[in-house]
Amino acid sequence: MNIFILLPCYNEEKSLPPLLEKIVLLQKKIENNVHIVAVNDGSRDRTGDVLKEWSVKIPMTIVTHKLNRGLGETARDGIETAAELARPEDIIIRMDADNTHEPDYIPSMLEKIKQGNDVVITSRFQKGGGMLGVNLYRTMISRAANFFMKCLFPIRGVWDYSCGFRAYKAELIQEAIKIFGDQFIGLKGVGFTCTTEKLVKLRMLGGKMAEVPFMLRYDQKYGNSKMISSITTVGYLMLALKYIYPWGPMSKRWVKEARAYKRSKKLQNRICAE
Repeated sequence: MNIFILLPCYNEEKSLPPLLEKIVLLQKKIENNVHIVAVNDGSRDRTGDVLKEWSVKIPMTIVTHKLNRGLGETARDGIETAAELARPEDIIIRMDADNTHEPDYIPSMLEKIKQGNDVVITSRFQKGGGMLGVNLYRTMISRAANFFMKCLFPIRGVWDYSCGFRAYKAELIQEAIKIFGDQFIGLKGVGFTCTTEKLVKLRMLGGKMAEVPFMLRYDQKYGNSKMISSITTVGYLMLALKYIYPWGPMSKRWVKEARAYKRSKKLQNRICAE
């Protein structure tokens, strides 16, 4: 089983070296091969040079956007690239490239995958989790947004809908891209909404999800946050309107194909159990 680590990068020349060093050390501790998929989203600093320098130390595929396209398109291109490189039994892990996500959590995430989960989320809201270096205002906004998403899209075992540090079974991502196509991440231009949208789509496919406690290390971040709260809030409202009740011929087709996939997986699991 190979591990593909997806890193969306925008002006991360200072953050990447310490993060990549930790990933190299992690590679030496675990039995799995690690391959990085880095998307340089029109960075105006030395991010591209840093990635090329580190690509000789750890296997890496670099996708480059000449212009800054935002997190939605960056995440889409990265996850599609990882899905093309991966086998169904492999794992895709998405992390932030700003050194606020510690790779030390990856072994516990892999263990949850081994226990039969399809998606594992690092959660700030599980016992033992939290946020360092985040002010009270942003903490309250984050909790309110996640509570809002929990009410609209209840998923068993999930409380952190907006943390991007996750592990996915490659097979589920590949199936999602097959069904949803370019619309797997459809809300591309509305802030960090794409992070929650992926969960909503994977829930439609019957993905089993779990969380591990996680401490967000915002105190290790260089520079200011790239999230614009007002745009992300609009994105959450659009997400609610679009997926509370899928409408239109395309959405109805998604629902039909998602149900068919869920039935086939149940049948496959029953056969394997026998």
